[in-house]
Amino acid sequence: MTDRSGIFAGDDPFAIARAWLSDAEATEPNDPNAIALATVDGGGLPNARMVLLKEIEADGFLFYTNYGSAKAREIDVAGKAAFVMHWKSLRRQIRVRGLTSREEGRMADEYFASRSLQSRLGAWASRQSQPLASRGRLMAEVARVTAVHGVAPERPPFWGGIRLKPLEIEFWADGAFRLHDRFQWRRAAVEEEWTVTRLSP
Repeated sequence: MTDRSGIFAGDDPFAIARAWLSDAEATEPNDPNAIALATVDGGGLPNARMVLLKEIEADGFLFYTNYGSAKAREIDVAGKAAFVMHWKSLRRQIRVRGLTSREEGRMADEYFASRSLQSRLGAWASRQSQPLASRGRLMAEVARVTAVHGVAPERPPFWGGIRLKPLEIEFWADGAFRLHDRFQWRRAAVEEEWTVTRLSP
């Protein structure tokens, strides 16, 4: 039994994460939903980059990407990823590790359709993470796909969602004298119940 209360209280870690993100939306000046996503390549060398988290679901976290990108290729091979959300204004962070799968259905179609036209055309034009001769070459490709796909481009088959179902979630809040509060939610499989443990700072 842990002594969780206040911002750590609750029986659902996803509800806690949504509440923390809601708090951050009122205080962070830019991209409160930004996450530092970590993957690993075939040689075991880690990679990290900033991505925008688009939804905290009932049992997972969802973001979108080009499936040809380095992150998507590494996730496809490993089937695993990790991320951290950090809010300087709140002095809080959430760390997540777990298993990944693609979201290529209706949700991906609806989210793609909600993006600006320029972003949708850019998704068609960009060969993400591949070498690019010049920005002029990229803009020429944008013009080409605009002529092909017009003002209502469908979601590219190489673009969609990645869902991370966590095996571990850690909620961290700054404490006086660097005696931080940390609570780790952990489960051996996504179908199992959570065990919650207070961790030393």
